[in-house]
Amino acid sequence: MGFWTCLLRCADGTFYTGHTDNLEARLAAHQQGALRGYTSSRRPVTLVWSEVFATRDEAFRCERQIKGWSRRKKLALIAGDWEALRQSGGRSDGP
Repeated sequence: MGFWTCLLRCADGTFYTGHTDNLEARLAAHQQGALRGYTSSRRPVTLVWSEVFATRDEAFRCERQIKGWSRRKKLALIAGDWEALRQSGGRSDGP
């Protein structure tokens, strides 16, 4: 069994970061608006990045790390641009 950290792009262009043990079900719940919170008013959402981890703890740590990143750094992660990811700053790049 794996645990995923995922990054969703919302209809308004913002990002949502979360973790789950069932990526397909979680994505479907976000799409249907079944989960109250950030994505419910920003649908549809698109899965733009995910990574599987062996433990929930690892997935949660990754989620917390990404939530602290700037938009520029999240875009670098999505693009797989590891050099830009290393060079990107923290929270100063806007929504």
